[in-house]
Formats: sequence, C-alpha cells, structure tokens
Amino acid sequence: MSKKITTVFTAFTFVLMLCSFVTSYSSDEKKQENKIEGKIAYNKKKHSIMLSWPAFGASGNYVITRGGSRLASDFVSLGSTSKLTFTDHKPNSDKYENHYKITRNGISIIVSLERQIFGTHMYFYDRKYEEAETARKEINSQFSSIGLAGSNGEWTTKRQAYYFKSNVNGQTYDSGGSGSASSAAANSIELGFYAHIGGLGKLPADVKLGSIFTRPHLSGGANATCTFWRSIENVAVMRDFAWTVSQSTSARRMLIESSSKYISDVGSNNFWGSGGFIADSHYTSSRPNWAGQQQWYTRNTVFPSGSGAMGGSYNMVWQGCINPPEADETNASIPTSPILREKPFLFIDSDGEYKVFVPAWQKDRIGTSWSSTDMGKGQVQDLLSNWYVAKEGDTDIEINAALKAGKNIFFTPGHYALNAPIQVNRKDAILLGAGIASVTLEPTEKNTWGCIYADDMDGIIIAGLLMDSFNSTTYQVRVGKQGADADHSANPILLTDLTCRVGGVQSKNIQIHASMEINSNNVVGDHFWLWRADHGSQAGGNARWLRDRCKNGLIVTGDDVTLYALFAEHYQEYEVLWLGERGRTYFFQNEPPYDAPNQASWSSQGGKVEGYAAFKVANTVKEHHSIGLGSYAVLTGTDGNVNKRNGFEIPNGPGLKLEKMCITRFAGTGNILNVINGIGGSTATGVKRVALYHNASGTPAYEEKFDLPDPESYPKYIVMVK
Repeated sequence: MSKKITTVFTAFTFVLMLCSFVTSYSSDEKKQENKIEGKIAYNKKKHSIMLSWPAFGASGNYVITRGGSRLASDFVSLGSTSKLTFTDHKPNSDKYENHYKITRNGISIIVSLERQIFGTHMYFYDRKYEEAETARKEINSQFSSIGLAGSNGEWTTKRQAYYFKSNVNGQTYDSGGSGSASSAAANSIELGFYAHIGGLGKLPADVKLGSIFTRPHLSGGANATCTFWRSIENVAVMRDFAWTVSQSTSARRMLIESSSKYISDVGSNNFWGSGGFIADSHYTSSRPNWAGQQQWYTRNTVFPSGSGAMGGSYNMVWQGCINPPEADETNASIPTSPILREKPFLFIDSDGEYKVFVPAWQKDRIGTSWSSTDMGKGQVQDLLSNWYVAKEGDTDIEINAALKAGKNIFFTPGHYALNAPIQVNRKDAILLGAGIASVTLEPTEKNTWGCIYADDMDGIIIAGLLMDSFNSTTYQVRVGKQGADADHSANPILLTDLTCRVGGVQSKNIQIHASMEINSNNVVGDHFWLWRADHGSQAGGNARWLRDRCKNGLIVTGDDVTLYALFAEHYQEYEVLWLGERGRTYFFQNEPPYDAPNQASWSSQGGKVEGYAAFKVANTVKEHHSIGLGSYAVLTGTDGNVNKRNGFEIPNGPGLKLEKMCITRFAGTGNILNVINGIGGSTATGVKRVALYHNASGTPAYEEKFDLPDPESYPKYIVMVK
C-alpha cells in the first residue's frame, strides 16, 4: 500500500465526522421567491409576439426593450406603453431569440418563450448574443450562493440546470485561462450541488466550454467523498476537466480535449474520493488519472493510445472502452457493453425547435454512441408536441394526467412533492429529469406506496431523477409487479442516472422496505446510487438506526436484468438481493451501515450469520454473472463488536460466477470477515481479493425465506392501464 493511500485511510475516520457537520433546511430555501411573471404568445402566421404582464411599479409607462438572449450584451428599445400588453411586430427571426425586459420605476421583469416553457430554474446561454465570460460568471455566482454553501449544499431543495446553445462563427464559451481547473487563473466554471450542465447541440463539439471544476468542501478541498449530486452531458471541454466527485454524479457524452493529471489537483498529495461514473465520452489528447479515487466505473469511452494505469485504489471497471488500462487486480477491463441504450437528452434541432433525442438500443458496443459528424442512432421527439414540461409545484395529479394523455415527462429542475406515485403505465413512456430533479413523498403522509411505479411494459425509460422520502413507504421505485413475466428483450426497460435517498433530512421516523424493486424482465440499469444516508442534518448513531429504517437497497426478481455502475450503501439488511435468473452487474460499490448498534440487531439467516452480505444471490438462482464488486467496512456507529461474515454470497453451481471482488476496512472496529462464502480472508489484516468464484469450495448460505415487500403495495385507486 502506497504512502498516499495509507494517508487516505488514516484520515478517513475524520470524513465521517466532517460529512455530518450540516444544518437543517433553512425556511428561506423552502419559500418560493416572489416573482412577477409575464406571459408571451407567438403568432406563427404573422410572426409577431404579444406580451402581457400584471401591474407593477407605482406610476408611469412600462418601457419595453428586447435582447437576443436573457443576458444579451445589448437590449434595443421597442417603445413604451401604459397598458399591460405590448405586441412586437418585428421580432428576431428565431422566436426563441426574443427576450423582453419590461421596466417601470426601477423594477424589471424578463419575458421569453424559454422562460414560459421551462420556468425559472433552467438557465440558457447563447454565444451569439453574449460574451464568453457571461455564463461562467452567472454559474459561479449560483455556485457560491446555492450550489455549495459549505456542507449545507448537500441538503438544499434548490435545483438548477445550465443549458448552452451551439457555438457560432467559430466562437466558444471559453473566455481564456491557464493552469489546472482548480486555480483562479483557469477561469473555470464551478458546478455545485444539484446542478446540471447540458449542451443543446447535436454533438458535444457544438458547445465548447473552457474549464470545468467541481470543488470539494471537505479537508480544505482534498476530500471529495461528499461531493455528490451534479451532472454534465453533451459538451466539449477545451482546457481542463477536473471532475472531482463521488456518488450520484454523471458525466456523459463528453468530448474532453484536455484534463488534469488527477481528477482533481486540489490537495493532490492527499486527495481522495469515492466516485464515480463517466460514459460515452472521448478523451482526445491525454489519458486522465483517477489517482486517489477508491473506485470508478468508466463505460464506452475512448482514450488516447496507451495501456498504463490511470489511478484508483480498489475497484476500477472499464467497459466497452478503447485503449483502457491493462487488467490487473484493481482494474477489470470488459470488452463490450452487451445491451445498452444511452440516456435521452434535450437539444435544439436544425429547425430551431427544442427536441429530445432518444438513443436506440445497441448490442455489444465498443466506444461512443456518436462520432464527430453523427449524433448516433435514435429517435427525435418534438418537445412541445410529445412532452409535458413539468415545473416545480406540479404534483402527481398533473404528471399522471399527462402520462395518461400520452405525453412523456420532462422534469425541469425542482423539488416535486407527491401524494401518490408517478404511474408510468404505457409502452415507451419516458420520465427525464434535469438538474437532479427530485420527487419526494411529502407534504402529507397520504402516499404510503412510493415515488414511481412503472408497469410491466416495453420500452419505458426513467432517467435523471432523485427519489427522496420524508414519509414512510413500501418502496421508492418499483418496476413491474412481483411475478411480472412479459418478455421485453426486443425493447427493454431502461433506468438511468437514478438516486434513491433514505434519511439525511427528516426528523421523524420513517420506514421503507426497499429503495428499488425490479420485478420486470429485461431491465437495463445504467448508473444507480441507492443510499440510506450515513450522515445528514439530524443526529446519527443509534438514533439514525431507529429513525431511518430501510431493509434493502435493491431487490431484483426479474430475469435477464443487466446493471452497469451500481452503488448501494448503508441499508440494514441485504443491500442488493438478487432472485432473478441470468442477472449481470458490471461494477458494484458498497459500504455497510455505519450505525448498527450491536451484533444482535444486525445478523442474518435467522441470527446464524454476522451481518448481511452486501450483494446476495439467492440459493434458488441457477445462473448469474457479475464483475467488479467492492464492499468496504466502515462500522463506526456500533458497540465496537459488530462484524460482517461475508462481503458477497452466492450459491455454488456451474452457472454462477462472481469476478473481481474486493473488501477492505476504511474505519471503525468492525470487519468483513470473508470476501465470499466464508473464504478470502478478513479485513482485519488489510485488503482482501478474490479474482473468481465459480462453483468454488466456499460454504453457501443457509436456505432462507426472504421478506419481500407487500405485493399489493400500490395505490389501487390508480387504474393500471394495459
């Protein structure tokens, strides 16, 4: 073990305390800002735009000016009026390039079609009308006010997304700079909590940004283990991409022209993180280095030639990549992604209209889904015709009505309170979130069923959402009823960039059976973080063990389920319980619950076995194959005598195989006593690995009857449409 890694784990104990120093939601964050909203109506036949607004200001006329974008360098005067309406008969040719400022007595409001469609939490930038520095300055001001705010940024209910329109005339969004992204001289965009950057071009190179940095707030910026909840997609980074993150962070469809030696060089001699995920991306000039990261999953990404190590301490999985590192005990290189569909994304098409690109299914893919000239195979859907654009304040009533009417749902950034689950009840329906939009069980205790229920139907996509629970429920996400048996192999169900969070914020006791239950066959999952919070705004330790109750992170009963990048942590029983046949998981990260108070309260198989395996394949299963699994002991909130017998459990049999397993202890007195089925050694003496378990000599678990969620736990008053 290197000196650097030794330092990491000496310091790791302090992470547990640092992450816990947070305060409760402030009342100000829960209040909507009082804003004056105008309306806009576009007459396509006459190519005219009519504005209307409520009265504001004490006296005098309203002065009307127009800019090509919200932050345009120049606004031209159109006149003034004493009325509450105004018609622009000669607007700019592109209807979305008309942003009106209405001013009276020093008060101004902005009215535009984009604001009317997408609300106030999506920020659009247009290089055609703005200086290169404009977007960077605004995003960084958001970062300092709501995106970070110290560790409080973890628990804010504010959400935001920053969308960039395509470059024009060879210009970019890079205002210039030098050095690593963390330096002031780099002029980086700093992306904070619950924030998203998206390019609106067809290709990543259509939007060129300068330098991107995600600044950790722990240990003077050297510790990224709590740098969560942010995403970036469909852009090019010209100078430096320092993606300093851990769980629930997604980088997709990226063209990365330069990157730091490390994911971050802040505290580069003592940096560590617990990330992470990047997919469908292309590094053009240099091979990145994930040094200091405990683990990382990289899928379908192209690197410059070479095969040397690119960092990482325990579990690095490279799948469908071109020029990945050489395989060794830390690095698993998997040649292809067997079944895959990339996440849908918002863009502006050649006709100037907002569209959603829904990528096609692919098999055995290597490299990216796009090229320098081709956005890839897929379907283009018109946003205004095919989608309902949800805004904060919409509830399950509006969302379910839109789904029933045949619309897909685009969730603008926000915090959506549900009194009943979102019911995805038709073939090919899509839920797509932006800005880490969250759906949560509040404000009443009326919803005891869950956040999202998806019926057992072809082609459903659920993407880019955080499921939160302020009340007790049976599950947070459920796909299909127990016993679902439809064959979806021709058009599978896709779940991508999903976070389920239990605890962390609420003060009252909650009880959830499982964060996610997958009962349908042929489901593909692409990046989950299932998290029973190990820290938060409320007291931890024994109080958290009793207050934030959840048995399982994921239960899989469906057959032929394939998961990429599965993170599941701190649940109180089996964190992943697999009951379906022919399951596959490529990369798994886990920490057990920190807060089990004693062994008696945390023992499995009728009290015969210490603790619960992190990844449990039931004895009834005949075929299963998973690769790249890590479980790391942090048993700190205990009486000092709590252990876990096995990191992983699987039956013996010719069709059952687990590869590249790793266990170690980060902090606390407790240990994982074996890697798998009683073999592999204990974390008491350091890192332990088993390269392959296939019908091996370990001792399988006892026969066990599992406690599954109530099969009727969905709201019966919602008609299940077939």
